[in-house]
Amino acid sequence: MEARAIQRGVRQSARKMRLVVDLIRGLAVPEADAILRFSKKRAARQIHKVLKSAVANAQQAAQRQNTPFDADTLHVSYAVVNEGQTLKRYTAAAMGRGTPILKRTSHVEIRVVGAGAEAPVAPPPAAKPAAKAEAKVTKPRAKKPAAAKAKKKKTKAPAKKKKAR
Repeated sequence: MEARAIQRGVRQSARKMRLVVDLIRGLAVPEADAILRFSKKRAARQIHKVLKSAVANAQQAAQRQNTPFDADTLHVSYAVVNEGQTLKRYTAAAMGRGTPILKRTSHVEIRVVGAGAEAPVAPPPAAKPAAKAEAKVTKPRAKKPAAAKAKKKKTKAPAKKKKAR
């Protein structure tokens, strides 16, 4: 069983939030929950909300299918933070100018998967044809004559003097 949760428009830059999401990607839900709960980063609080929502969505899906549910068997299969819309504001600067302020937002998406349903595995790549057993024979390069190697030195013509006026 797979469930996901998305939070859009979080008022923090995606770069800062990715640092926290990288900590929980691929972990079991109880372990990810503990990491987010005790993290000092501000982004951890928002990501924790999304993780709890994904677990709740998995629980609702299990109830709809009338199957047993255990949140401890879930693990985070997919967790990304993408950039959202940037709010553009201006502040006063010297000499009557305005300088831009970019207030960045981000979108968080987390998917959790139960122990019974693993993520689909991609088929192995097709086997390449066997390489020829024969060794490739290379010819030695012919050496260039010494005369051809020597570069011709170009001499510059003397610059014309400008007349003083």
